[in-house]
Order: sequence, then structure tokens, then C-alpha cells
Amino acid sequence: MTSTEVMEMKKPFERVVADHGPTVLRVCRVVVGAHDADDAWAETFLAAMRAYPDLPEDANVEAWLVTIAHRKAIDILRAQQRRAVPVDEVPDRRAATGTEDLVDHADLWGAVKALPVKQRQAVAYHYAAGLPYAEVASIIGGTAAAARRAAADGISKLRTTYPDALPEGGTR
Repeated sequence: MTSTEVMEMKKPFERVVADHGPTVLRVCRVVVGAHDADDAWAETFLAAMRAYPDLPEDANVEAWLVTIAHRKAIDILRAQQRRAVPVDEVPDRRAATGTEDLVDHADLWGAVKALPVKQRQAVAYHYAAGLPYAEVASIIGGTAAAARRAAADGISKLRTTYPDALPEGGTR
């Protein structure tokens, strides 16, 4: 089967972007912060566009995109560590993707950013992207139980450092 025949059976890539773009942006915002999220999002979909024709028809597209976003976010975080950019405060911009209220919670973003990397990623991929723990584990490494523990520890830490993050006893 040629890649042209596969593309005829799959959704057009534009539809994939429309369907999964907001989820990928939420994940990028949680992992790299609001300032670099747009770059991570764009890099994610550029890479996905190149690889989409070879994606198996039965693949979980959302998990595939979150995996790409995870790798692009790591690239951005590594690049940040290599360059120093002196700023007093990074300005937040309003998003047009249904996450506008998140920009107004700088204290929540600070609490999320303070989480250890694995916890922050597990919280982002499970709670922001809605991925099951097995898929979170395949993205960040380890087992589903380890991903569940990292997410639970992250949420527990958020409840102590940012009490309004979730309702008492609540989950996403």
C-alpha cells in the first residue's frame, strides 16, 4: 500500500491538527511553560506532518502527538539550559484555545513548574491531555504504576503548594 493510499483512508492532517491541537498546546504549556508552548506546539506539528503518512492507520493519534510534543518539549528545555536569557518576568499571553483562564493563574503555573520533571510530565499528560497511565508511561518511561504514582505525588504536592488546584478529593 502506498502512502497516498494510506492518506486516503486517514483523516486529512488539517483535521488532525484541528482535533488534537488544543490538547497538544495544553501539554506544551504545562511542560515548558506559556512562553515556549507555541514553539513546542509548532515543532510538534511540523514533525508530525512529516511522519503522518507513515503512521499506522490504527495508531492512537493523540498519544502519538503527545509523544512528539514530549520530545520537542525536552529539546526546548535542553536549549534553555544552554542559553541564559536575563528577564525579570516573562509576560503571559492569552490563548485562543479554551485555556485562557490558565494564563491568569501565575501562582498555579509556578507550583506546577516547581514539581520534579517526571511528576510535572505525568500530571500534564494524564490530567491535561487525558492520556491513560499506560500511555503516559510509554512517553516518560517506566511502568503504568510508576506513572500513576508520579501523577499522584504531583497532585498531592500541588494540593499542598497550591490548595486551589483541585477541589478536595477531586480529580480532573
